[in-house]
Amino acid sequence: MQESPFGAPEGWRNSDLIGVSSQFDSELVLSAYRHGVFPMPAHRGLMGWYSPVRRGILPLEGLRVHRSLAKMAKRYEVRVDTAFDQVLSACADPRRTGAWIDRDIRSVYRELHRLGVVHSVEAWTADGQLAGGLYGVSIGGLFAGESMFHHPEIGRDASKVALMGLVRLLSAAGTEDRLLDVQWQTSHLETLGVVEVGRRHYLRLLERALQLPGPDWSVDLRVPGAG
Repeated sequence: MQESPFGAPEGWRNSDLIGVSSQFDSELVLSAYRHGVFPMPAHRGLMGWYSPVRRGILPLEGLRVHRSLAKMAKRYEVRVDTAFDQVLSACADPRRTGAWIDRDIRSVYRELHRLGVVHSVEAWTADGQLAGGLYGVSIGGLFAGESMFHHPEIGRDASKVALMGLVRLLSAAGTEDRLLDVQWQTSHLETLGVVEVGRRHYLRLLERALQLPGPDWSVDLRVPGAG
């Protein structure tokens, strides 16, 4: 594996934030994900680099789909990479609580989308409205989820339905050693089956996942309720 620009994990701080930099470009971002690190803006023009001490992951066979969610999923059509810019813009909406996606993040992730590394999964209503979705980074058997959204007025559970579609897509490539990273476990994500693992354990899972072929992002998910 390429040498990490962040040094050996043994030397990382015992905190989620392991460093900051003024440099921020697509090459550094890709290297970061391959070494268990992801970016979020810090302050004063600096980019923060994170490797959570307790990492949130969703085992592909552990997604919890409750009866109400399964019923709601039938109302949506799930698509892949048909509205990436719309998904990114919705996730970056500054009116959202905890909004963190700035101009630099948008620029680099758009570039990575053009390179076929970053993908969106979207949930659409029957009348053609984008109700919700998510985007993230796909490298080998790793999918690192970055952000998800839904429009409350038209998209009840739409982001969850997009997640169902993502799990289906990833699972089609085989579930063994494949890694769906969600960064941090929240109470909301825990209800969907997200669990926590320690940093060292995560890095071992990542090493195995990166040896796998990537999923088929050309797969057609345009069916109601992609669960």
